[in-house]
Amino acid sequence: MGTMERILRLMADKKASDVYLSANAPAMIKINGQTLPINNQLLPSDATRALLAEVLPAHRMEELDATGELNMAYAVEGAGNFRFSAMRQRGSIAAVIRYIASDIPALSTLQVPMILGDLIMEKRGLLLMVGATGAGKSTTLAAMMDQRNETMTGHILTIEDPVEFIFRNKKSVVNQREVGSDTQSLQTALKNALRQAPDVILIGEIRDRETMSAAIAYAQSGHLCLATMHANNSYQALNRVLSFYPVEVRPTMLGDLAAALKAVVSQRLLRTVSGSRAPAVEVMLNTKLVSELIEKGDFSGVKEAMEKSMAEGSQTFEQDIARLIIDGIVDKKEGLAYADSPTNLQWRLQNSQHDAQRALANEGDTDIDLDDEPSFTEITLDVKH
Repeated sequence: MGTMERILRLMADKKASDVYLSANAPAMIKINGQTLPINNQLLPSDATRALLAEVLPAHRMEELDATGELNMAYAVEGAGNFRFSAMRQRGSIAAVIRYIASDIPALSTLQVPMILGDLIMEKRGLLLMVGATGAGKSTTLAAMMDQRNETMTGHILTIEDPVEFIFRNKKSVVNQREVGSDTQSLQTALKNALRQAPDVILIGEIRDRETMSAAIAYAQSGHLCLATMHANNSYQALNRVLSFYPVEVRPTMLGDLAAALKAVVSQRLLRTVSGSRAPAVEVMLNTKLVSELIEKGDFSGVKEAMEKSMAEGSQTFEQDIARLIIDGIVDKKEGLAYADSPTNLQWRLQNSQHDAQRALANEGDTDIDLDDEPSFTEITLDVKH
């Protein structure tokens, strides 16, 4: 067994998310959000390329040498799948390797909102899954897709760069196309997708106007289109979509987006009190009000609409992080660090505490301290006799 394969199996054994290889630094491994050196050995300038060459095909190494870039998936029997992203930097090769478990987790085990199970069963519309790198977007989306695969017939087509989770045909037929090996380019695959009669189309990541326009068009033509995007929350995701388009075509695009969008789901991973990680999820459902705001380009009003929304399943990050803190899953410091609005989160936690105290008081517990709530003796009534 070569050194590279030992590193990959170590990742699987430790359930590490990433390994970083770079010249003149030790190999680093990321476990539960913490990055640590595998050992104290500094990698020579040619070591990373040599390690990659142990497992990757010769023609892909030639591609790396010629272009300075390489993205591909690699499977290790009994360990799982790995996503390699290699690059030239300061004259030498560096690489980031992402671990993807062999088994797709059941959606019910991920501690995500139940509404995600409903969204994946929709017949048509655009569902955007957004978050930072390493936020668990791909895992959650794969679990959603596999739930549909298990419960509904149809054709699921994925276009990925590279393919990450491997699906087996269950009730649905699943075809997975990897850019660079199964199709010449993302644009070619997008152009031919509708000819392949899909019910669900997954676009691995939206990075530009052409891909975004294709996703909206698929949703408008009666397909369920799923895609990931790098953005911190729904507000940033909407602004990123807008940034793909020149000013003169934005009104038309916003009208199409407002009509096609089903939801934007944003995810972050927070460190738990037990040392693992738990997802906090924001769900922006495209209600009638949200749709009107999107069409107007009033993205700043979207979060306020989410806060006030009575739509079942819609929630902000502050609402979900408050739940994680109240349930004792994460501590308050961690929650505040990941909230979009720490002030809003503080307010929710205080209100929740007061609500709990009042509930106990209503059950007859007269010893409850209601913090700064005024007592009846502190209230003066101006009553004329």
